[in-house]
Amino acid sequence: MKNLLDFLSRHYHWAIFVVLEIISMVLLTQYNSYQGSVWFSTANVVVGKVYEGTSKLTSFFSLTKANEDLTRRNFYLERQVTQLRRLYGEATQKEDAKDRQQIDTLRSYQLLSAKVISSELDKVNNLMTIDKGSADGVEEGMGVVCGKGIVGVTYLTSAHYSVVIPVLNGRSSRISCAIRGHDYFGVLRWYGGDAGHAFVEDIPRHARFKKGDWVETNGYSSIFPAGVLVGQIVEVYNSRDGLSYKLKVRLSTDFGNLRDVMVITDKTIAERMQLMRAAQDSLKLNVNE
Repeated sequence: MKNLLDFLSRHYHWAIFVVLEIISMVLLTQYNSYQGSVWFSTANVVVGKVYEGTSKLTSFFSLTKANEDLTRRNFYLERQVTQLRRLYGEATQKEDAKDRQQIDTLRSYQLLSAKVISSELDKVNNLMTIDKGSADGVEEGMGVVCGKGIVGVTYLTSAHYSVVIPVLNGRSSRISCAIRGHDYFGVLRWYGGDAGHAFVEDIPRHARFKKGDWVETNGYSSIFPAGVLVGQIVEVYNSRDGLSYKLKVRLSTDFGNLRDVMVITDKTIAERMQLMRAAQDSLKLNVNE
């Protein structure tokens, strides 16, 4: 306390100066309209800049987790691409037409970043909307993934938005997948309720696997390349007819906290879809005749 009193006694004239300046500014702006308007205009500009800076700073810190998540996702994708390149590089040493076809298929895939703007979790047939559409190169039937795994398939597109059928759609979602490290494959389905689990059906009885094994896409369809993570086996059941297994899988994608996704754009999908429609139209004409 003594030191504080000594400091004030030595510098009291500065304190008096500041107080008098404040009083004079108040009197000047209060009793002079022009000076008052200049003061308030300047104050508004300063306050606006402060609020703008505060908003940017808040946004920056709120995006920290999202940026970290994106970094992990990019690392995951880069790692997957590196592994695939290495494996396919080894495969090119063999004169196998199937291997060459897989390499060509992989080259046709590209990734388009998008954000989820609406998502449903509490229905049996959930839908999701992303902020990319046909103007960005998105078309119906393209796969959607995130850094942690599979998300779904595009269903409808407009110029700037797309509706996605996620894995959590009991009626329309059917995705071919396989047990990692094995050739056993089945179909991924969801029956509602728990958004963290789904089921892989039609796994053959002779298949050898165990709880804890990972399930991923098998690459048999043109929508998803092989190796996109689906989830981990937590329970094994017999099918109703007893002829196959039904696997309960803990999904790797957290649909309740999903923001950033990527659309797998296939350069050849438009051509294949057009060819498929032409074939269907031809079959209809033949039937009518």
